[in-house]
Amino acid sequence: MYSICMCEGIGRAAPTTGYLVWRLLLKWRAAMDRALAPLGLTHARYSLLASLYALSQAGRRPSQRELADFSGLEPVFISRLARALEQGGLVERDPHPADPRAFQLRITQRGLEVVTAAIDVVQRLDERQLAPLGGRSSPRSAELREMLWTLLGDEDHDGDTLTCG
Repeated sequence: MYSICMCEGIGRAAPTTGYLVWRLLLKWRAAMDRALAPLGLTHARYSLLASLYALSQAGRRPSQRELADFSGLEPVFISRLARALEQGGLVERDPHPADPRAFQLRITQRGLEVVTAAIDVVQRLDERQLAPLGGRSSPRSAELREMLWTLLGDEDHDGDTLTCG
């Protein structure tokens, strides 16, 4: 857990940046979970499904490992999420033709319907969450995204590659 405060000058304490990011993460994730619950998704399941959707739209049929690299989620977590989404009829996992230990993922028709509805839900939530900065399309929101990319150390990002949430 992050330290709650650090001393600034004599007798003044302020929350650390890490603490504020952690609090924002918890708040944002809880809001996502609540917003996505009617669709049978959690924030984590949405992250996998939306990433798979983005890759599918580019004509790719990724392995679980490729999806982990693309989404930033851990491969073990991707495997667990993919199995849960497969049980829900949203994703199919097929043996990889070049690697018998790997699986390729594909969105089912039901998964496509759910993810497109979820993207709409997430974009509306994003608009509400970013309202204090002027909304999703505001210069302040764009600046925040750029700062976050910088802090993540991702020099190779392509603007807002994952616009689906």
